[in-house]
Amino acid sequence: MKIIQIADKFIGEGHKPFIIAEMSGNHNQSLERALEIVEAAAAAGADALKLQTYTAETMTMRGALTITDKDSLWEGQELFQLYKKAYTPWEWHKPIFDRARELGMIGFSSPFDATAVDFLETLDVPVYKIASFENTDHPLLKKVAQTGKPVIMSTGVATLADIDEAVRVLRDNGCKDLVLLKCTSTYPASAATCNIATIPHLAQIFDDVLVGLSDHTMGIGVPVGAVALGAKVIEKHFTLSRADGGVDSAFSLEPAELKSLVIETERVFEAVGKVQYGIQKVEKNSKLFKRSVYVVKDIQPGESFGPDNLRVIRPGKGLEPKYFETMLGKKATQTIKAGTPLTWELV
Repeated sequence: MKIIQIADKFIGEGHKPFIIAEMSGNHNQSLERALEIVEAAAAAGADALKLQTYTAETMTMRGALTITDKDSLWEGQELFQLYKKAYTPWEWHKPIFDRARELGMIGFSSPFDATAVDFLETLDVPVYKIASFENTDHPLLKKVAQTGKPVIMSTGVATLADIDEAVRVLRDNGCKDLVLLKCTSTYPASAATCNIATIPHLAQIFDDVLVGLSDHTMGIGVPVGAVALGAKVIEKHFTLSRADGGVDSAFSLEPAELKSLVIETERVFEAVGKVQYGIQKVEKNSKLFKRSVYVVKDIQPGESFGPDNLRVIRPGKGLEPKYFETMLGKKATQTIKAGTPLTWELV
């Protein structure tokens, strides 16, 4: 049984899904708003609050790229300026993590270069996240693995060979506890491109890791389905209100939606259960409402049973319906009043 402990929380077999609320740049460069997001995530029941730790300078350089993809939320924006707008100031991390901890959540982050890992180590984060676009950055993977902390890695824009290499790098450098998240790295993603059938396959191939979903679709249907397929971790972007805008707001959950996600993923986790046939203890009383053979007209001793005086009706106090045809032509041993469930003693 695979179980990972992070601070005072557990991920894995027998434990409800671990729900991560991803703040990303939805703070809109306001620490007050960032702390409100933390509080809303905790109130909705999230297990963890995740940041991204980088600066525009550690991600790219001025003039490197202007986004021209017409399907992108960020079409026309220069990459350096986009990261300037989206990044979380490093001096905000401690108050955000402290608030998350006070509210019973784990606070952690995705580092995007070695300096971010060094910084996060000073805050003693209990777990690291590797983003999809960094899952082939082997120097970063080595740096994170060497902290000895659990690692959660998204698998977007990666081949199976890429994922296998990343897992090997992490393992070879000291990562003992690993979660792989199925991810489609489009923003937003469509349900048709999520292919969550990959989740149990991922668990089969990498049988010493836990699996989950990093989801960029709208709504909660896809992650609920993922839990039914074995996802132990669900990560969703989160904001106070999509109407407030922000770099990731368009595909982020609002507080009521995050609360529904927590409730419904836990519900499907409980519902999956185990392979079960037969009558459960909780169904025992419901057996009364099954059908059985009843006498529907008064019958005298020696009189034959037939379709005129027998019927299959509710409740289930008499012989099972499979014996109805066997009873036809048989004779009554005694007087039987209409409304009597038929039993073997009466035949």
